[in-house]
Amino acid sequence: MSEQHWDVVIVGAGPVGSFAAWKLSEKGHKVLLLEEHSEIGRPFQCAGLVTPKVMEMVGLHDSVLSDVFGARIHSPSGVIVPVGTADEIKTHVVCRKLFDQGITRLSLSAGAQLWLLSQPVSCDNEGDIVSLTINRNGVFQKITTSLLIGADGAHSWVRRTLKLGNPKEWMFGFQVEVTGYEGTNGWLEMFTGQSVAPGLFAWAIPNGMTHRIGVWSKTKDLDGRSCEQLIEYLMNESRWKDRFTNCRETARHCGPIPAGMIKRPWANRTILIGDAAGLAKPTTGGGIGPGICQVHTILEGLSKAISDNKLSTRDLRRIQKPMEKVRKDQERSRALRDFFVSKRSDAELDKNFTLFSRPEVLELINGQGDIEKPVALGMALIREVPEFRMLALKAGFALLRG
Repeated sequence: MSEQHWDVVIVGAGPVGSFAAWKLSEKGHKVLLLEEHSEIGRPFQCAGLVTPKVMEMVGLHDSVLSDVFGARIHSPSGVIVPVGTADEIKTHVVCRKLFDQGITRLSLSAGAQLWLLSQPVSCDNEGDIVSLTINRNGVFQKITTSLLIGADGAHSWVRRTLKLGNPKEWMFGFQVEVTGYEGTNGWLEMFTGQSVAPGLFAWAIPNGMTHRIGVWSKTKDLDGRSCEQLIEYLMNESRWKDRFTNCRETARHCGPIPAGMIKRPWANRTILIGDAAGLAKPTTGGGIGPGICQVHTILEGLSKAISDNKLSTRDLRRIQKPMEKVRKDQERSRALRDFFVSKRSDAELDKNFTLFSRPEVLELINGQGDIEKPVALGMALIREVPEFRMLALKAGFALLRG
């Protein structure tokens, strides 16, 4: 047993944890990254979409497999709504291994240290420091830190051990990587309906030489089915099955999606970031962007607090205060998602998609649509499309009073 002290210990060397390690190390803090796996970037469970805004923050353009200009969204009966234009990149599809390893390399270059095959087994954050026992490849080691950051994903050990609560909503995703999909370069496909993606949507994402075919849904909407069964139905029995005739599976990934920021992602000398804090977007399930933006938002205040050794529960609550707006935006996004998609029957979805496909509505969507700002678009649709406005009024839609 040996003891070492660090300014910051970050549990989880995924993209969000590594980004925090990079930026805090640049500020001159002594940072230790703990990663339970033997390599960075494996396993991964998301679709690997990174917005241009986030890509500019990290500069890892060499990890991009393809650029996406828009989406072709399919209603249950086959009505297609094309969203996007060929002159503006909406998102990048990245190789998660290259992307994650790239950010970790940047953190190491800035001075952070990385321990692989390492995970905490006990934690005491009640005093003036945080004491941790780490299982480092079978050897138990005691360390201390001024600040503990939980960036350890959906099933966060830090969140569970310190009893910091749970995300508002849990969803589950499953995807396969395939060759031979008949798609359109630069466009992803989204499929809706109770038979393929109850309450949410399935997708086909261009991934360089392959495609990622996936689905996500909430447990209560699955009605005894698994996400894997939904994918099998999409590829073999749905109205879109011909698109998948020549597909050959090369890999598969699955995992939980925590959407809905926990009420208090902080405690004495402890904060949660990224999926550990429940920051995945309720409209797309994406967690990389929100987590990196969280770190970017609180970085200056957090760095000063570390330097001043002001890391009490009250101090960290103040530093995380800007994230309250993010929580409220998440709730509004969830309400709009439910209003337009999640709480709609197949017949209602078809009716909504018919409205979406009208030229004047498509113009509104493409003029105001922003993958990072779904609330503005959703509210514009309710205000500007009479049918949606009347439906919202009839439902007593709370956002109209917000």
